[in-house]
Amino acid sequence: MDAVEGTRTTRGDDGSAPTRVVLADDDVLLREGIASLLGRSGFDVVGQAEDASQLLALVGEHRPDLAIVDIRMPPTQTDEGLRAARTIRDRHPQISIAVLSAYVEVEPAMELLAGGRGIGYMLKSRVTDVAEFIETLQRLIRGGSVVDPSLVQELVAAQRRDDPLGVLTPRERDVLALMAQGLSNVGIARELWVAEGTVEKHVHSILTKLPLGDTNDDHRRVLAVLAYLDAR
Repeated sequence: MDAVEGTRTTRGDDGSAPTRVVLADDDVLLREGIASLLGRSGFDVVGQAEDASQLLALVGEHRPDLAIVDIRMPPTQTDEGLRAARTIRDRHPQISIAVLSAYVEVEPAMELLAGGRGIGYMLKSRVTDVAEFIETLQRLIRGGSVVDPSLVQELVAAQRRDDPLGVLTPRERDVLALMAQGLSNVGIARELWVAEGTVEKHVHSILTKLPLGDTNDDHRRVLAVLAYLDAR
């Protein structure tokens, strides 16, 4: 199937030329629906594509203000859209890019967002909120970056999973931080206004929870401090 040329040329409310958009998605119903929505919202959809090669050809021909790209397209339905987005950014850094995905895909999203201003990652489910979707696109065109809230939640969760100190309680983290400053149990007790016995219990818990290996407590205390410093 050949790329579809857009025909709508709606002008902005202030008489300026409308934002020119190239849209790529192999789901023809979704693609046509977004194109219709954009047209009614004052955008000029200058081209539609169902795969990455068509997308790149249209972008090269029309030099749009914005490219909206599905992250998974033919032939493999993996990362064709992502690779096309990177190519567009390399060849035409002035073009804003909105990548749409049906799923939260952390690594591709982070790789894309590292490309600088005017780049966004959104879940397709967000397109149902018309006002929010249009506002997001306008933000991208102005040079902003947009990260889907679901991606932020996934990143926070991943950070927690990868945090070697995540098994510690807030008070145990306080104790470990003071250990890292070189304080003894007595010094930590004074700093936290607690009994020395309480500090000893926290230290024992820290040395038990962290994967520090089978060695004496003095060495494990050093390893715990190193783990704390490495996690900062």
